[in-house]
Amino acid sequence: MDLKKCYTVFMELICAPMATLSHPAFRILMEKFGGCDEYYTEMINAPALIHGGQFEKFYIDPAPVPEKLVWQLTGKTAAPMIQAASMLCSLGGIGVDLNMGCSAPEIFNSGAGCAWMVKPAEETEELVSGVKNVLAEFERQSGKHMRFSVKCRLGDENFTDESFFAFAEMLVRNGVERITLHPRTRKEKYRDRPRWSYAEKLAVMCPDISVVVNGDIKDRLSYGSVVSVCPHCDGVMIGRMAVQKPWIFAELRKSPDAEKTPVDLLATGLEFIDYVEQYQPPEFYRTRLQRFFAYYCDNFSFAHYGKTQMLNAADIDDSRTRLREYFDKVPSDRFRILY
Repeated sequence: MDLKKCYTVFMELICAPMATLSHPAFRILMEKFGGCDEYYTEMINAPALIHGGQFEKFYIDPAPVPEKLVWQLTGKTAAPMIQAASMLCSLGGIGVDLNMGCSAPEIFNSGAGCAWMVKPAEETEELVSGVKNVLAEFERQSGKHMRFSVKCRLGDENFTDESFFAFAEMLVRNGVERITLHPRTRKEKYRDRPRWSYAEKLAVMCPDISVVVNGDIKDRLSYGSVVSVCPHCDGVMIGRMAVQKPWIFAELRKSPDAEKTPVDLLATGLEFIDYVEQYQPPEFYRTRLQRFFAYYCDNFSFAHYGKTQMLNAADIDDSRTRLREYFDKVPSDRFRILY
C-alpha cells in the first residue's frame, strides 16, 4: 500500500456511536487532538427521550461541538422513534441517524438495532418513511436541513447480496441520504474480517447518497487499505480504536513523513477522568471510566495489569490515584511517540 497516495484521497473522518463512550467527555478529549469531521452520539432511546427519562439530558448534551454532532436514535417500534426524531431536530447538529446495526443480543432480542434489518419490510419502511417525513417537515418550517442517515450491517447470517442491496434500496427510496455500513453480519464478531468491498459496491450502486465504511480501521495501514478498496465511499467511521487512541484522527491526517509527536498518556487519562466528572452524572462515573480504560490501557506495556487496576477503582478519585501509580511503577510508558 502506498501510504502517501491514500492521503491524496479525501474521506471524512467520523467517530462512531458507542454505548457509554460517545458522550461529551470523550468528545472534548478528542477535540484536544484536533477532533474529527463528525461525532455520532451514543444510542438515544426513543421512549426514554419522549418520557423525559432521568438521564436523557446527558445523552443529548451536544458539547463541545454541536455543529459536528449526529444524533443516533434507537428503539424497537416505529411510532416513538418517529416522535423522538422530531424532538431531536430542534437540538441542532448535522442530522438524525437510525441505529439498525447494533448486534448486542439484548438490543437485537428487544427488537431494536440490527433487528430492523430482519423485521417485515413494511414495518421497517414505516419507520424510515416516518422519520423522513418529520425531518422534511422540520426543514419546511425552520429552513434548516437535517441529514437523514442509517447505520447498518449486512444483515443476519442468512443474508444474500440480493437481500442486502434490496434493503439499501428501500432506505434510499425513502429518503435516507447517508448509509454507514459495518460490513459484517449480525453474529460476526471482530475476529472476522469486515467485507469492505460491500461498502464500495453500495457506493457505486447508489451514487446519489453518501456511503461511509466502518470496521477495523485502526492505523494508517488499515486506513490506506480501506481507501484502496472503497474509493467511491465518502468517509470512514472509527469506534474502538478512537477510544484506545483519541489522537487517531490526527494520526490519519498527517503525512507518513510528518514530524512525530509525543503523547503524555498520564495527562491524557487524567484529563478524561476530569471531563467525566464534569459532564456525566455520578451514577455514570464507574461505567464510563471502566469502558474507556478497557481500551485506553492497551497503550500500556502491562495492559492487563492497567485494566485490572482501573476496573477495580473504588471511585473517581481512586481512578486518578491508580492511574498515577501505574506510571510511577512504569515511567517509561508515560510518553509515547504515537503519531
